[in-house]
Amino acid sequence: MKQEDQDQTFKRELGLLDGTMLVVGSMIGSGIFIVSSDIARQVGSAGWLTLIWILTAVITMIAAVSYGELSAMFPKAGGQYVYLKEAYNKLFAFLYGWSFFAVIQTGTIAAVGVAFSKFAAYLYEPLSDENVLYELGSFKFNAAQAVSIVTIILLTYINSRGVKDGKLLQTFLTIIKILSLFGLIIFGFTIGARAEVWNANWADAWTFKSFNKVSDSWVSVGGTTLIAAVSAAMVGSLFSSDAWNGVTFIAGEIKKPERNVGLSLFLGTFIVSVIYILANLMYLAVMPLNEIAFAKSDRVAVVAAQHIFGNTGTLIIAVMIMISTFACNNGLIMAGARVYYTMAKDGLFFKKAAILNKSSVPAWALWFQCIWASALCLTGKYGDLLDYVMIIVVIFYILTIYGIFKLRKTRPDAERPYKAFGYPVLPFFYIVIASAICICLLITKTSTCGWGVVIMLAGIPVYYMTKPTEEPTV
Repeated sequence: MKQEDQDQTFKRELGLLDGTMLVVGSMIGSGIFIVSSDIARQVGSAGWLTLIWILTAVITMIAAVSYGELSAMFPKAGGQYVYLKEAYNKLFAFLYGWSFFAVIQTGTIAAVGVAFSKFAAYLYEPLSDENVLYELGSFKFNAAQAVSIVTIILLTYINSRGVKDGKLLQTFLTIIKILSLFGLIIFGFTIGARAEVWNANWADAWTFKSFNKVSDSWVSVGGTTLIAAVSAAMVGSLFSSDAWNGVTFIAGEIKKPERNVGLSLFLGTFIVSVIYILANLMYLAVMPLNEIAFAKSDRVAVVAAQHIFGNTGTLIIAVMIMISTFACNNGLIMAGARVYYTMAKDGLFFKKAAILNKSSVPAWALWFQCIWASALCLTGKYGDLLDYVMIIVVIFYILTIYGIFKLRKTRPDAERPYKAFGYPVLPFFYIVIASAICICLLITKTSTCGWGVVIMLAGIPVYYMTKPTEEPTV
């Protein structure tokens, strides 16, 4: 049976609001509460910190509105996997799916789960990673890992009961998350902001300085070094702005997908971009740049909340991050399983993953994802994995957006209910900027990003070993 026919077995129960909330909820995890600290150390000024977030917002929104054309052309489950298969071939699609299951989606789920447990420990200390529950040789199983795994299992169970339960939880938690963040920003500007702090931060706003750990001092940066430093600084902001494409994975369950998927992408990325830029301006209004750069454990939002609310600020942020990460993982878990479902339909994943349960959701795919994400929680290597895969994520974004150019040539007469905004200028601009970032990262962070590329390329022999023998040449 064709994929198009199979997609009809999904229930189209998600509207524009649900799609938008999935985009917002999946994008906002723990990053905005943490990564500005590392970016501030990389760039050393208020102007460059703000510019990094603005540039990230621009390229993220360009990518999102470009995906709108592909989502309208192929309004079915699988999203980016399907786009790569249609624009190139099954090998490209498999390499994406392989990387997606091996580390991108499952590694992110594990990391977000651990972020949830770390901040849960603020409310109840025995849940911290210092509370070792079991030890065998060098392996240690701690309470934070246990909490992470429990939340992943719980959310997988909720989503296995049907898309309706998952969407209600996602929409409810994401609305709370948006209101909480806007509340923090508003209180920051009205209660915590100090004119002398703001003026001091913007007094020397455009001198690019990077913190040198060896000399324990700020060092001015220019020329090619500046470009490399900007690329390195953007890893954190790009990671915080990732997962926006999750709504394309569940296109088979969205009402009027040719319209609502693209609109969800635009509205969701726009809302998050506004929140992220305002949050960073609030940080700059509330505390000196050095406090942002050297916040304890990079928890810049905690320090900001302490300036705004006093000692209760830590608890407020802890609750906000717990809600944020819980909603984020719900969106990631819901969306990710649809990719494995579509891969299984192509004979490129476990056969069971292609089965929908009585609630019309790919339950086997959900539980395969749950098991591997839980295993990554146990390894303690999830932080490294995220560094490895960020470059893979950007590479596949580049390939997918180039696929728009390719499909315009190979399928000029195909129905396109929506066409990429600003084509060809904006998609080309994204490809150039994103390619420059990838090249700089490979040069400056070879040890981590290089391994990311190795993980991706390792999928090539796996593909040829596992693809169905009856598959025609693509």
